[in-house]
Amino acid sequence: MRQERIQLGQDVAALLTGSDYLFFVTYKGLKVKDVDSFKKQLAPLGAECHVLKNRFINKMAELNGLTALAEFKLTGDTAMISGKGDAGPVAKAIKAFSNETKGVLSAKGGYFDGEVLNAEQVIAIADLPSKDALRAQLLGLLVAVPTGLVRVLNAKASSIVNVINAYKNKLEENS
Repeated sequence: MRQERIQLGQDVAALLTGSDYLFFVTYKGLKVKDVDSFKKQLAPLGAECHVLKNRFINKMAELNGLTALAEFKLTGDTAMISGKGDAGPVAKAIKAFSNETKGVLSAKGGYFDGEVLNAEQVIAIADLPSKDALRAQLLGLLVAVPTGLVRVLNAKASSIVNVINAYKNKLEENS
């Protein structure tokens, strides 16, 4: 095997095993400037886009023990998007660019946490709220429980104080 091919295999294996997520998109019909524009949108998100042969992706996945990905049948032109961190913004970028290009660039699937995703699941990830929004929702839920408890306890205490105050007023009237 040629040295370049061996190096390419090692690079793709590093992408497959070292990425937190992988998304596969079709790009057939896009102009080179559009692909470059898409790559520039992905760069600030910590993601990279590489055009690879389908068989090569499957073979490297198989050699690196990613059996679910090795069995995922990719067809047609495929670009692989890989990166570390939050997959949500990258999925949102894919969906937004797909809308810009009227579906010329579109999701084929993905690989996340050892599971293969179909195109609909990739779009579902794009539709999820951001991590910060989810954290805010969770914090709101966590704060709501003690706040409700304090309100209930305060209501019981104020009820007792009201009863004692009414009894005191009654005693004062009778005296």
